[in-house]
Amino acid sequence: MELRVFTEPQQGATYDDLLKVALAAEELGFGAFFRSDHYLGMGTEGLPGSTDAWTTLAGLARDTTSIRLGTMMTSATFRHPGVLAIQVAQVDQMSGGRVELGIGAGWFEAEHTAYGIPFPSTRQRFDNFEEQLAIITGLWATEVGERFNHDGPTWPITDSPALPKPTQAKPPVLIGGLGKRRTPELAARHADEFNLPFVDEETTRTQFDRVRAACEAIDRDPDELAWSNALVLCVGRDEAELKRRAEAIGREVDELRENGLAGTPDEVIAKLKRFEALGSQRAYLQVLDLSDLDHLQLVADEVMPAV
Repeated sequence: MELRVFTEPQQGATYDDLLKVALAAEELGFGAFFRSDHYLGMGTEGLPGSTDAWTTLAGLARDTTSIRLGTMMTSATFRHPGVLAIQVAQVDQMSGGRVELGIGAGWFEAEHTAYGIPFPSTRQRFDNFEEQLAIITGLWATEVGERFNHDGPTWPITDSPALPKPTQAKPPVLIGGLGKRRTPELAARHADEFNLPFVDEETTRTQFDRVRAACEAIDRDPDELAWSNALVLCVGRDEAELKRRAEAIGREVDELRENGLAGTPDEVIAKLKRFEALGSQRAYLQVLDLSDLDHLQLVADEVMPAV
């Protein structure tokens, strides 16, 4: 199983904080560095203030050399699809082809009202999300010298040169979530990877089955998708270290053992293997204390070789 680092900088982080974690993750052999795409802290002021996801990834594209970079998840409400297609393609060029686009419909209303971003109804957000997926992937797929047109209800596009092109033929698109019908259908049609955030093993089994069924309904091989989970990370060599790390992120050890990826290295390895048995191929480790680089070192030393 591939292990990736996932950060939540809206909770309080500068670019330099994120760079230190990304460089450590790269040096230690993690598969990717991902960050959330939010403009407002949750339960905190998030000082010194939220940073923009794609501005951050543009910087990391130049300040790192080999680690893959992505969002979990970019909100489709934040950017027009044509603009986002250009941004992702440009950052992919800047990184030499290391970018992945995690994208969702958007859910956090407070960050929209705080910064004047429209927040439509759930149904409209999913309609917009579906249209964005069609536009972004359509722009990337258009051959140089040809034109892209899209007769859509929200973002009609006429005679677009569909430039610039990403370095990759198509940056991988990640879709996730627990919706019973529309999420699996969108993942089956558009995703290169399906991700489940912060859920247990039974929920993982059920939702993976829904997405597999949606793939089969349109004659797509489910094995074409990568399958992954995101879990909050809290690992300690012993109970004292585990408790210290849990307290640093304002969580209880017992709760983290139940709902996250927490415990001794052996406990964490066992839980990762249970997710792997359900078909999960990647784990996004939500690292909440960005100052604790020894946490990443411990995982690299004692967990990564076993999975």
